[in-house]
Amino acid sequence: MLIVLTGIDGSGKTTAARALVASARAQGRNALMLSNHAGRRNLSLLADRFGVTLPGRVADIIETGIRLCTVLTNHARSRSFDGLVVMDRHLHCQLALRQANGLRPGRLLRWLLERLPAPDLAVHFDVDPRVAHQRVMARGTDKETLADLLAFRDAYRSLPELAGFVVVDANGTPDEVLAQLKRLIDAKELTRV
Repeated sequence: MLIVLTGIDGSGKTTAARALVASARAQGRNALMLSNHAGRRNLSLLADRFGVTLPGRVADIIETGIRLCTVLTNHARSRSFDGLVVMDRHLHCQLALRQANGLRPGRLLRWLLERLPAPDLAVHFDVDPRVAHQRVMARGTDKETLADLLAFRDAYRSLPELAGFVVVDANGTPDEVLAQLKRLIDAKELTRV
């Protein structure tokens, strides 16, 4: 079973993905977490270190290239894995990020989305950007502003692809969000039998 998780930074995607995989393994199931990051954090840390500001278009080209490589690699890995595969982020994240930054979506990302295997379950973590901002600041590793997170959430909500996702309330505790995910998976597995 392939599950894709999306949502703004601080929505709890990675925490939930790790917990879901750990829970499945504790039950004796095969489970694999695959991260489809775009390298934004590392890119911004490098830019800060060298005192440069990358133009938005240049940063997007680098991030999109990294995301494409990770998504394609991880889809290849998921095909040979027998068990639960949880993808933390996907190409939808890059579409939303581009829109939030005022860039056009282009054709490649949507073309690939149409050709890659569809997930068995696509879940979007909807969270209040203020809650997400508090979580991001508590981590101390990102530099997202509240305005960035608001724009990112609005961009996600405007994606036509989001209509095919199940939306979960990610404002709660990690345990509450994990419980929601488990219920969704259980329901999906019942329909597959």
